[in-house]
Amino acid sequence: MTRYLPPNDAQRVVLHNEIHTRPSATFKLPALIVYVAVLNQGLDQAAEWAHLLELPSSVALKPEMLRGNFLQLPCGDYKVIWERHTEFTRYTIVQPLPDHARWGSQLPELSPYVATGTEWLRNIPGQTITAIHLAILNEGMDDPDAFYKARQWLGEGTVIGSKMGRTSENQSHSHLMTTLRIGEDGFERMLILASPNTSENRSGRIAQRLLELETYRMMSLLSLPLAKSLAAQLTENELQLVDINDRIERKIDKDEALLDRLAGLAAQLESTTAENSFRFSAARAYDAIVQQRIAEMREQPLSGVQTVGEFMQRRLAPAMATVKATSDRLSALSERVARASHLLRTRVDIATETYNQRLLEQLTKGQANQLRLQTTVEGLSIAAISYYVVSLTLYIGKAFEASGVKISAEILAGFSTPLVLFVCWRMVQKIHRSLYKI
Repeated sequence: MTRYLPPNDAQRVVLHNEIHTRPSATFKLPALIVYVAVLNQGLDQAAEWAHLLELPSSVALKPEMLRGNFLQLPCGDYKVIWERHTEFTRYTIVQPLPDHARWGSQLPELSPYVATGTEWLRNIPGQTITAIHLAILNEGMDDPDAFYKARQWLGEGTVIGSKMGRTSENQSHSHLMTTLRIGEDGFERMLILASPNTSENRSGRIAQRLLELETYRMMSLLSLPLAKSLAAQLTENELQLVDINDRIERKIDKDEALLDRLAGLAAQLESTTAENSFRFSAARAYDAIVQQRIAEMREQPLSGVQTVGEFMQRRLAPAMATVKATSDRLSALSERVARASHLLRTRVDIATETYNQRLLEQLTKGQANQLRLQTTVEGLSIAAISYYVVSLTLYIGKAFEASGVKISAEILAGFSTPLVLFVCWRMVQKIHRSLYKI
């Protein structure tokens, strides 16, 4: 907060400094970079911090220094760079090139000459995914025997490489040569021949670009075995869906049984998607970074040598195509199951509505019959009540006759019959009106 600006957003400083959290290393040439990337699943920073404490660093290491997931530790004539990412952690040891590994030497042994010592290197927490010996020299670009000497330094395997970048004089600033093969010591070897006036900053950027390229290539390929293993399961699921669709069309099984099968298949595919979606998404992200790093190299071909971009296009692109095809196949199969379920539910809903309509018609017909029966019963009830009332009137008339009153009991009963019927009918109507009001 300053007197010239409003208060900072809570995330402003953190977001602004994000672009400075992992700067490239700077070092003088010639140099040897020993690089190890390990998968850190299940590891917390405490184990990595404890391992970093074993270094003879001139900096007092504290746990809070690891919060930014990046740390450079100066250790005398070499430095160690620690970087933690979501799925892997990188350890980069920048040291002077050993004398026996100078330009023109034949397959020099490098692992015993790691500045930290092989014991520290071997005890890094995690599982190795990438290990590289990267030598950067400030000579050899104009050597006519450069390719032959590079082959001796790199060992067995087909050499790939290129001229990288352009200087202000419109020439390449360095040459890259490698075989991308793992040697007996577990490391790949890369050799960069840079111009004598290469700056320390440019050396760091070149090294970081190549190390990231190989690391993200390996991380993107983690999904390939998974994609291959899912092929058989997806084929089986597709056959199950074909069988279910055929039974839906031919109406072989009951709809409820088919819905149960579709629900089980959908649950299986949903579980597979949940388990593997992150891996497939990560593969696409890592592959995008690989292609970006290749573009940043601005390669030009060396005579008779395949460029890194061409090599990756021929070897990495098919693997990523397999991963993408498996991911798309899984998504498409889930959508097909959803469409089949929707179709079957629609058919079940239509059948249910038809059944309900028939049931409603039957209920309506039954209510009509019940109403007619009720009307008949009401008519009989009126007749019965009227009969009993007229009978009582007849008895009353006979009683009057017996007492000497001049009246005919039959005539009294006959004339009272219409009146009694009318009164009974009115009483029934009044009862109906009171029931309807309720």
